[in-house]
Amino acid sequence: MANKTAPKLLVVEDDEGLQRQLKWSYEDYEVICAGDRRTAIELLRAHEPVVVTLDLGLPPDPDGTSEGFATLVEILALKPDTKVIVASGHGARESALRAIALGAYDFYQKPVDIDQLGLIVQRAFHLHEIETENRQLAERDGHEALGGLITSSDSMLRVCRMIERVANTDVSVMLLGASGTGKEVLARGLHESSGRKGTPFVAINCAAIPENLLEAELFGYEKGAFTGAVKTTEGKIELAEGGTLFLDEVGDIPLPLQVKLLRFLQERVIERIGGRKTIPVDVRIVCATHQNLEAMIADGAFREDLWYRLAEVVIKIPPLAERQGDAVLLSHHFLRKYARDMKRPVKGFNADALAAIEAWKWPGNVRELENRMKRAVIMADGSRLSAADLDLAEVEDDDFLNLRSARERADRNAIRMALARTESNVSNAAKLLGVSRPTLYDLLKQYNIET
Repeated sequence: MANKTAPKLLVVEDDEGLQRQLKWSYEDYEVICAGDRRTAIELLRAHEPVVVTLDLGLPPDPDGTSEGFATLVEILALKPDTKVIVASGHGARESALRAIALGAYDFYQKPVDIDQLGLIVQRAFHLHEIETENRQLAERDGHEALGGLITSSDSMLRVCRMIERVANTDVSVMLLGASGTGKEVLARGLHESSGRKGTPFVAINCAAIPENLLEAELFGYEKGAFTGAVKTTEGKIELAEGGTLFLDEVGDIPLPLQVKLLRFLQERVIERIGGRKTIPVDVRIVCATHQNLEAMIADGAFREDLWYRLAEVVIKIPPLAERQGDAVLLSHHFLRKYARDMKRPVKGFNADALAAIEAWKWPGNVRELENRMKRAVIMADGSRLSAADLDLAEVEDDDFLNLRSARERADRNAIRMALARTESNVSNAAKLLGVSRPTLYDLLKQYNIET
């Protein structure tokens, strides 16, 4: 008997025998069957299933594909987020390519392999669940995600909580992380979470400004201080009065300027270039760098006393590759953003794209991911992005969402590690694993692991 609280699966198939077979095979779902396009659309409107299996050979064209493709187009027009899994025995390759281009989630060839189709259906439900959660996270009002930061990673959420704890103090904060990890986003989030919210947030990239101009940018200058100084100009520190000054790539500040910055941090006053008047400034300092400042201190390239002034609290930002789940989460966010901004008809990802996104190491971090997504949305031909659109290599993903396979991999890895640590002593390995010797012997036999 169908479970009315189970996820709804719409089967569009004109073969009543196959309908019954699929209905009995998928006991974890509430299976609804339709034998033609009209019934399928009626049931789609009434039940709103998130996954549909669709036979392209529907009446009145059971020997062709025209009615099936018309049904696919209508389903996606009504419910664009529906995962439609298309089946056909008619010109399988051409039909598959056309179906995917029209927005189908996946394709399988008849005759039906129940187990294989079941795995595709399981993946489709899982992917829809992930996409729904991602949309909900992205649409939050920002109170939980610091400064609008989009993340579901435990490591990044810990970073956010640390920033929230120091936000309402005036300690100087040093953000350490690779390029593209979101240091400026976090610095803005810190500012917006502090009592200085509503005051200026002034950012300066110390690596992007020539050494001979950086002092003038930071401290300002008086009229006539040097050739070209035609008027008195306030520096970034003055412009940040009452607010927060963000010094990005602080490791690139030259040593002579480090001395002047240290004096400002100690006395909280500045002098413009060419000026003699001291100007008191109330500014919160937040810094960031991808460099190893402690190594630079050892090499004499960065002042140790300045480090202690700037790094009263040090927060390390993990690279994207270490933020489990964030690459896919951010991919959905950037896809929606650029599809909307550029008015492109891109609605989601193929399974191979999601697998490739999760497998890629993202050396350029979030900045690289955003750039790839922007380019892919512009260049994509279909409504769903593939691994090729993202210029990422396809990866084998056959059993990624199969829990049994995942558990088996985990068991094998744990057993091999225990045997290695105990030099293949089964008794000691069993103790290390927290199981009995007979249980471990059974597992060794089951997984064909030699001791």
